[in-house]
Amino acid sequence: MSDGAAMMRHGRLAFLLLVAVVGLNLRPFLTGVGPLAAEIGGETGLGLQGLAMLTLVPMLLMGCFAFAGPWLQRRCGARPAMIAALALLALGSFLRLYASAGWMLLATAVLLGLGAAVVQAIFPGVMKGRFPRHVPAVMGLYASMLMGGGAVGAQLAPFFASISGSWHSGLAWMALPAILALLMAVRILPRAEEDEDGERGGTMALLRRPRTWLLMACFGLVNGGYSSAVAWMAPAYRALGWNAAASGSLIALMACAQAATALLLPMAVAKVPDRRSALWLTLGAQVAGFSGLAFWPQLAPVAWAMLAGAGLGGCFALMMIVALEHLPGPREAGALSALMQGGGFLIASIPPWLVAVLHDRTGGFQAGWMFHIGCVAVVSVLTVRLAPWSYADAMRQSPGITRPVGEAGRG
Repeated sequence: MSDGAAMMRHGRLAFLLLVAVVGLNLRPFLTGVGPLAAEIGGETGLGLQGLAMLTLVPMLLMGCFAFAGPWLQRRCGARPAMIAALALLALGSFLRLYASAGWMLLATAVLLGLGAAVVQAIFPGVMKGRFPRHVPAVMGLYASMLMGGGAVGAQLAPFFASISGSWHSGLAWMALPAILALLMAVRILPRAEEDEDGERGGTMALLRRPRTWLLMACFGLVNGGYSSAVAWMAPAYRALGWNAAASGSLIALMACAQAATALLLPMAVAKVPDRRSALWLTLGAQVAGFSGLAFWPQLAPVAWAMLAGAGLGGCFALMMIVALEHLPGPREAGALSALMQGGGFLIASIPPWLVAVLHDRTGGFQAGWMFHIGCVAVVSVLTVRLAPWSYADAMRQSPGITRPVGEAGRG
């Protein structure tokens, strides 16, 4: 192997390591709150709807600022934007060490939501530009690490809170992996944009395409299930007599199932252009998991959590792949992915609050889980439209969107 080839190989391996570490930082601040909800509420005075805001606010910001991702990348470049976003993640987690009031905790949620929003809006396009022929595998790695980070947050938050005697430490430790990701990004991300080939995603042109809104709806309704699960699964089981560590372990198991399917399912269907069968499989797993949580929560809680997690993780990864496959270039495909996430996370920010309202009205979480079964049913119908041979027609005729001859049937 020549020195040039060896350097290229090492560069690719380093970038894959960066993908993994960045992904690990995008969910712990969400999943770590649920297992400590009772302690946080007791000290800050936040009720169920106030605690729901700790999930709603970051998800809402992920949605709003994802729309600005393509513009931010053009104005600032992917590297500076990513570095600034990772710095916000580190700062937001560190400040939770001193957040003694509800408004302070919500302020840190704003910082964390902003950081995650920018990373999620820009990084998928960067990954496609770096690995254009291996999008399913790289996106599977990213999604699995993202979900795995959720497992880490749910498991370690009550652990650090227990050994330190404070829920603040249970949330603030997350600054450490964020700092590591920041240092790695400074070292590994290229200083020059590698995908500057004259492409422009045309955000407004994309928003004029019905397919963009279809992708937003599917992504948002599914991720609403995730945001509700990380916000309320642990409190639901604490209400049934579980302690913080046990309920945190349940969230961690759900996230482990998410990570496994997010990694393995995209690789299993990499050579199958039509992703719809795999999507329906993941949606069926979600129905099974949410049904168990709604009707038989004590019968097999681990099974329900892992079924829901497997469905949510696999669906997340496949939807990211489907969005990137709609367009050939990394910048324009990244713009579509950013818009899908933007609208999707706006939708996904609402369900945790709705579940809290339904809990206050009914006295339990059953109605909330049933609401998500209905959301999955809607996505199952919408998925019919996501045939790979429809990609070209769906994106054609948009000013600023181009597609080379021969792309119509590519999955």
